[in-house]
Amino acid sequence: MLTAAPEPFPPFLEEVKPLLGLHYEELSLHKGRFPLDPQYDEYLRRDALGMVLCITLRSEGRLAGYVIGFIAPGLHYRTCLTLTMDIFFVAPEFRGGMGGIKMFRAVETEAKRRGVKMMLMGSKNHKDTSGLFERLGYQPVETYHQKWID
Repeated sequence: MLTAAPEPFPPFLEEVKPLLGLHYEELSLHKGRFPLDPQYDEYLRRDALGMVLCITLRSEGRLAGYVIGFIAPGLHYRTCLTLTMDIFFVAPEFRGGMGGIKMFRAVETEAKRRGVKMMLMGSKNHKDTSGLFERLGYQPVETYHQKWID
């Protein structure tokens, strides 16, 4: 049975490191240009300021997925506490069920508890998860594009 819940970020960080490589290999469009090299110290600094939201998806205690987001007043809307997704991932063997739904419902519950008013999530165009977000009541509002100029 899959469960989703908020967890403290520092112990999660050590546990998630083995999954980050799998996440990078599956989703990155810039492998070979530069290595995966997260700024763990910055994540920990923001967590100490209460800005990190960490939700885990677990199967019998085993880490099966995660959502990491940053909570802060909107740069354009000072009075609107906003959750901006950083990353999310569900390990391949746990996809296709209700894991993503459970995980993002836990995100919404924790965000509400923390006073968040707006949640911003992203979906990779080449691994589209728009259906998940639409099922959860999100509206698509913007697509980001990138271009390499090297």
